[in-house]
Amino acid sequence: MADNTLWVGVLTAGTAVVASWVTSRGTARAARIQAETTAAVQRMDQRRTARRNAYADVIEQAQKMGDLYWKVNDAHADPDPEARTAALKDLRLRLRDAYAELRHLVRIVELEGPAEVAAAADRLRRSTSDSYQALEDMIGGDADAIQRFNECYAPFWAAVVALVAVAREVLQEGAVPAPAPVPVPVPRTRMRRPGVRRRPGPEGERGAEGERVR
Repeated sequence: MADNTLWVGVLTAGTAVVASWVTSRGTARAARIQAETTAAVQRMDQRRTARRNAYADVIEQAQKMGDLYWKVNDAHADPDPEARTAALKDLRLRLRDAYAELRHLVRIVELEGPAEVAAAADRLRRSTSDSYQALEDMIGGDADAIQRFNECYAPFWAAVVALVAVAREVLQEGAVPAPAPVPVPVPRTRMRRPGVRRRPGPEGERGAEGERVR
C-alpha cells in the first residue's frame, strides 16, 4: 500500500506540472492572438476614421459651393448693371478659391480610396466646370447664361448625393466589431492509478473453476 500511495503522489504531481505547462503555453498563445487581433482592428478603425473625415470634408466643401451658387442668382437679380457685375466677379473669385479647395480634398479622397468613392468625388469635382463657365458668360453679358447656370445645379447636386450614398456604403462595410476574447485552452487530463491487487477475503479467492483458493 505504501508503494501504491507513493506512485499516486508522483503521478498527481507530474500531472499538475504538465497541466501548468500546457496552461501557460495556452495563455501566452491566447494573449498573442488577442494582441494581434486588437492591433488589426485598431488599424482598420483608423483607416475608416481617416476615410470618413476625407469624405466629410469633400461633402462639406461641395455644400459651401452650393451656397455660393445660390448667391449668384441673387447677384444676377440686381437691377444695377455695375453692382451686378461687381457682385458676380466677387463670386467668381470665391468660387475659384472654393474649387481649388475642393480639388485638394478630392485628391485626398483618391489617396484614401476605395476606387468607387474616389470616382464619385472626381465626378463631383468635374460637375462644377459648366457652372463656372456659365458664370464667366454672365459676367461677359450673355443674357442666356443665367439659364444655363441654373441648369447646371441639378447635375452638381446629384453628384453630391451620389458621393454621399457610395461613401455611406463603404463606411458601413468597413465597420469592425470589437474582437472577442480568445479562450485559454484548459488541459483535460485523466489520471490513471496503478493497479492495486485486492487481498483475498476470509473465504479466499475463487479460481477459474469457481473453487476457493486458500
